[in-house]
Amino acid sequence: MERSKSNGGEHVNNAYDSTLDEPPHYEETSRAVRPSVVSAFGHDTLDRVPNIDFYRNAGSVSGHRAVRPSLQELHEVFQKNGEISVPDTVEDDGEGSSGTPCDPDLESAVPKEGGVKFGWIRGVLVRCMLNIWGVMLFIRLSWIFGNSGWGLGIVVIILSCVVTTITGLSMSAICTNGVVRGGGAYYLISRSLGPEFGGSIGLIFAFANAVAVAMYVVGFAETVVDLLKDNAAIMVDEVNDIRIIGCITVVLLLAISVAGMEWEAKAQIILLVILLVAIVNVIVGTFIPVTDSKKSRGIFNYNSKIFLENFTPDFREGETFFSVFAIFFPAATGILAGANISGDLRDPQAAIPKGTLLAILITGLTYLGIALCVSATVVRDATGNINDTVTPGVPCTGPSIAACELGYNFSSCAETKCKFGLSNNVQVMTMVSGFGPLIIAGTFSATLSSALASLVSAPKVFQALCQDNIYKILHFFAKGYGKNNEPIRGYVLTFLISVAFILVGDLDTIAPIISNFFLASYALINFSCFHASYAKSPGWRPAYKYYNMWLSLMGALLCCVVMFVINWWAALLTYGIEILLYIYVTVKKPDVNWGSSTQAVTFVSAVGNALSLSGVDDHVKNFRPQILALTGGARNRPALLDLAHSFCKNYGLCLTCEVFVGPRSEALEEMNSGMERNQLWLRKNKRKAFYAAVACEEFRQGAECLLQASGLGRMKPNTLMIGFKRNWRTAGTEGVQTYVGILHDAFDFEYGTLILRMDHGLDVSHLVEAEVEMLKAAREQQALESEMMPNGGKKGMFRKSRKSSTHVLATRVSVCAPPTPQVAKMNEKLLEASAQFKKKQPKGTIDVWWLFDDGGLTLLLPYILTTRKKWKDSKLRIFIAGQPGRSDLDKQEMKSLLQKFRINCTDINVIDDIHIPPRADSLRKLDDMIEPFRLHEESKDSAPWKITDEELSTFEEKTNLQVRLNELLQEKSKSANLIVVSMPIARKGVSDFLYMAWLDILTKDLPPTLLIRGNHKSVLTFYS
Repeated sequence: MERSKSNGGEHVNNAYDSTLDEPPHYEETSRAVRPSVVSAFGHDTLDRVPNIDFYRNAGSVSGHRAVRPSLQELHEVFQKNGEISVPDTVEDDGEGSSGTPCDPDLESAVPKEGGVKFGWIRGVLVRCMLNIWGVMLFIRLSWIFGNSGWGLGIVVIILSCVVTTITGLSMSAICTNGVVRGGGAYYLISRSLGPEFGGSIGLIFAFANAVAVAMYVVGFAETVVDLLKDNAAIMVDEVNDIRIIGCITVVLLLAISVAGMEWEAKAQIILLVILLVAIVNVIVGTFIPVTDSKKSRGIFNYNSKIFLENFTPDFREGETFFSVFAIFFPAATGILAGANISGDLRDPQAAIPKGTLLAILITGLTYLGIALCVSATVVRDATGNINDTVTPGVPCTGPSIAACELGYNFSSCAETKCKFGLSNNVQVMTMVSGFGPLIIAGTFSATLSSALASLVSAPKVFQALCQDNIYKILHFFAKGYGKNNEPIRGYVLTFLISVAFILVGDLDTIAPIISNFFLASYALINFSCFHASYAKSPGWRPAYKYYNMWLSLMGALLCCVVMFVINWWAALLTYGIEILLYIYVTVKKPDVNWGSSTQAVTFVSAVGNALSLSGVDDHVKNFRPQILALTGGARNRPALLDLAHSFCKNYGLCLTCEVFVGPRSEALEEMNSGMERNQLWLRKNKRKAFYAAVACEEFRQGAECLLQASGLGRMKPNTLMIGFKRNWRTAGTEGVQTYVGILHDAFDFEYGTLILRMDHGLDVSHLVEAEVEMLKAAREQQALESEMMPNGGKKGMFRKSRKSSTHVLATRVSVCAPPTPQVAKMNEKLLEASAQFKKKQPKGTIDVWWLFDDGGLTLLLPYILTTRKKWKDSKLRIFIAGQPGRSDLDKQEMKSLLQKFRINCTDINVIDDIHIPPRADSLRKLDDMIEPFRLHEESKDSAPWKITDEELSTFEEKTNLQVRLNELLQEKSKSANLIVVSMPIARKGVSDFLYMAWLDILTKDLPPTLLIRGNHKSVLTFYS
């Protein structure tokens, strides 16, 4: 409860490893820091002018950051005669000045010499265009427009572009709201929505990219095998040839990727040139005069009648608008190709929005342009027979009326399926083009560029996920190599996954799942933007302003709808996997804090709920214990905290409180350094409680502040819980008066009051301090040994001799010196007792001595304990005081009352001999206890705190009652797991020492005993 001396240095937050976010390919250049502000104000001052270096993340790449003077330093500078000096830079230990975990300061860093950084064109625009321009452009686009017509075909393309454009706008807003680092979609989602969403989507997104490599490579291999078949050059058979060519291709792509981003970028440029030539080849081909052979296959020059005929849809073989849309949409899912290498961009904040949105515009117009060109030059059905011309007298009524007017009769296609035309042949683009082999080269380029982009994206995203250590088992893949921190291990893993799916995977089944994985990422990016905007956090200030929160929400919903349109079972599978990963990450609770919008919304919701609650009057049915436990530090009285936590867990508020006593300047320093440390300990040890502390000159004054000011609205403590003061006989007058005074204050403020007594005591603070000192000494020793080792402490074949410093050795000896056997035994028993309420309680009873009606708190709290898993084997036994001769009637009345309260108990005991005088030996124990505090002959004025004979005579019956109750407790409840007894009230006018003697004699030599006194307002009701 009371702390008068600081025992800890600066708090080190171990919840987050700042190096996990730090790409090692950065090193900071010298940074100019203004050492003074003389030039600005004409005189020197400890204050500093605004400077960007003060706002950089702690733990910058070089280990130094600029610091501003603290408020306390400015406040006390004249008291210390101006002796305070603040360094311009400070050596960081991974913690910010405010005790918050830190990220690496990439903003102030420059690439290592030889490292590659891309601009928005090579880094984002080219990659996105290559990924969006897939085989769809040359193989299926004509078929899509043949089925849907160019009217609905335009709708298909525009709807796809709407989804990707909204996602691009949301991504632009997110990535311009601060420095963007490596990890692409995973980084954006995790830093916006938190590790739960980011960790789940990051894993499936990386896996989707890895499998997408196999899909694109198989597409390439199938095209090659078709060429081999046309030239009768099949090696084994078609299936095995696809596997052989696919594996060889993946090996070559892996070699390009491992060679470095520069080689990969050069390969992408070459592939882009080939693809652009193929696209131009198609457009040029539509202007070249057609031959009779082409006309027989339904290919003509531009004709308005063909264009109008192809306007209306003509769905065949069960196809619908949604099925056609599901086939086309995966072609638009390459918009994250640039964002996925965000760590390799020179300025990701500017590059990602510009490159991504421009790529969507260019590729969308390309798809529309080529599709419309083909729709104006190719009919839906053609026989390929040059003799099927219009003959006079022979009707020409087939599906291609426009062809009839151009001299060709394809009427037979109405009866039997033809091989040519938009709706029948996927090689229309090759036939339309000016030079067919260029289309094959374009197909190769489209598949290989997409495969290469996915092969690079998967390891980059996976590496960022592993560096954050959300899945600890995957941390092996976090290591990077070379100038650009290349994820070689991730490349190998991606290679193995892609080869496995090439060899054994059913890609037709996998394809819709992969598309849904990408769409789930898009949905979360849109939702991240909406969520951050909805939270209205002051930290949400994106530089990109062309977004709308409701548009982002619509984009997220559209993505979810499209997932079901593409494949309903794949959508359900995607949601199932994501939910399972979300639950896993939530349960594991990774020790990271990224200031996500989830935290902001939680705060907003908490404030809103607290305000709503404050507008509702309390009702007895909704009463729940909200405990203010005076535990001191969170670790100091574990038994007290554990029992309080058992009462409140998932039911009510629990505050573990500490009062720092002493001069405010000293107490504040210690209090501030311990706030986060104690709350962190509570969270790590799964104690659902809040830590609160005050600094005061007197302990009672601090406790009074906590009793009056703790809580918020209706979420205020209503019950004080405190440990029994075992040393009251040696604590001195002031200590006893302070302790009893706190009880008086609790009654004045209408708090219910609990006092816990355990035979071996509650306070383990001396053991905690010893442990802290021991760990500190061990760290100092380890640091010293590292300094004495060559290469800065790295392991090597030869080491210098190590000499421990005298100071460290002295500390270790003083701390680690073994205690005497008696003290060691006491400490062992104390530690065992302090852990008593952490473990499952054995079969037994909770004995409730409900002697006085205090509103029902004495009965409610033990009942709550029996609902806990740890106490489920402990049954309630009720003991009540009864009049002699009517024990059965009293028992029946209590049984009826408990039934109305719906509280089960195993036994009701009526004590009808409570009025019998206690034994002489028991009274003698009490007399010995209070003898040092008796006032025999001296005047009351000389020692007003002492117990007079008159006072003893006045309260003789009450004193005898406590002694008699202890005898009964020894007799009937000695084997209970916990004894709950109605607490005698500390009435004003009763000597503090006499009251402490009552509490002591009442609970002496018993199992753990809890004294309870409610505030005499009902907390139980039998009304519904």
